[in-house]
Amino acid sequence: VLDADAMLLITEWKEFRLPSWAVIRKAMNRQIVFDGRNIYEKEEMEEQGFTYYCIGK
Repeated sequence: VLDADAMLLITEWKEFRLPSWAVIRKAMNRQIVFDGRNIYEKEEMEEQGFTYYCIGK
């Protein structure tokens, strides 16, 4: 996600369930997340400083 404008998550693998959002947020140019599997809560993502779009399930 280094210098990324957005991140697209399209897996439910457990390795991606609890990422370090603080590290990811700092590495990205813009904090936009598209969740293709609906594995995160919109409110929690927004509290972490991300613009969050659930596009899955």
